Formats: sequence, C-alpha cells, structure tokens
Amino acid sequence: MNEQREHGTQPLDGMMTAWGLGNHDLVDASTEQLTHKQVQRARAGRVLTLHMMQKLARALNIAVWYRLKREEREVYFEYLHKHLFNYSKNHDPAWPDPNGELMEAVQKRGGKVISREA
Repeated sequence: MNEQREHGTQPLDGMMTAWGLGNHDLVDASTEQLTHKQVQRARAGRVLTLHMMQKLARALNIAVWYRLKREEREVYFEYLHKHLFNYSKNHDPAWPDPNGELMEAVQKRGGKVISREA
C-alpha cells in the first residue's frame, strides 16, 4: 500500500530549488489556502488529488511570477501539474524546461521578489 501513495521526491521539489523557492514562498503566493504541510507532502511524493496538484502548480507559477521582471513575464512558460509530478497523467521525464534562461537570470539576482503587482 505504501508504494501506491509514495512516489519519492517530485520534479516540483527540483523546480522550487532551482527557482530559489521554499515552502513558505508557495504558501505566501497562493490565493487558495495552501498549507506548509501540503507543500511538503507534494515535494516528498505523497500522492495528491488532481485538484491539489493544480493548486500547487498555480502557487508555483505565482511565486515565480513575483521574481520576474516585466519583460521576463512576457516569455515565461507557466507550468502545469504534469510538469511537476512524476505520477500525473502525461508526465514526460525528458521534458526540457523552456524557462531555463529565466531561471538562470533569477538565480543571478539572488531569487529576490521583484514585485507583487501584476
């Protein structure tokens, strides 16, 4: 039974690390009452409902959005749940992240929040 519920560290964890985000950043960015415990379970690979996977994807996109400059926001590719969870339908482990250059730019700036305004 344990094997069906636990899938190990998820791509979400790696993306959050690469973007310089912690659990609190997603909780803070979310407009949907996301908890630290939910984020931690998602990163660790606990099986989530489709609704929860989508909620986490939205929170990640918002948290990243806050770290982008205006011109970077125009080319940002929004992540879907299938990019963040290896057990979701249509997940492709070989999928190349189109935000690689943006990620590097944010890392060079130290991952600081640029603006909370849209």
